[in-house]
Amino acid sequence: MKRLLIIGAGGHGKVVAEVAEVLGYNDVAFIDDVDPIAIGTTSELEKFKKDYPEAFVGIGNNKIRAEWILKLQKYGYQIPVLIHPSAYVSKTAEISIGTVVEPKAIVNANSKIADGCIISVGSIIDHDVNVGKYCHVNAGAIVKAGAEIEPYRKLEAGEVVLGYGAAQGK
Repeated sequence: MKRLLIIGAGGHGKVVAEVAEVLGYNDVAFIDDVDPIAIGTTSELEKFKKDYPEAFVGIGNNKIRAEWILKLQKYGYQIPVLIHPSAYVSKTAEISIGTVVEPKAIVNANSKIADGCIISVGSIIDHDVNVGKYCHVNAGAIVKAGAEIEPYRKLEAGEVVLGYGAAQGK
């Protein structure tokens, strides 16, 4: 049985849960301090390690997501990469722990996605892009070839980030 514990039962947490279920996790549970669907609160996180060796942070706020990923590592949880089957991820792309690639997103050749990122539905990461830790590339955003996204940045829906030649006005 594949089991996953998700920190945060809000909107983003529910998206993460659906991606996990499509990937074959048949026991997905939430930890949340206020949502009644949760099996426990964040103060109880450590006690769920035995039953849920894998955990994922389903919180949209980049800074808070980073803090929780570091806590999960401290407690010894395995933190997967979750890639929806309808997303395209190049075989030469690198995607780090705690990152979710949502439906219909694209991560093209030689791009690197650092820890704890959200690559939202329908977003495009073109070739040779570096996305820093704990970023959120929102729905439909486009990151053009060769761009660098600094850690903790949130790209808004539909935003376009220029790549090669942008500094020279090309």
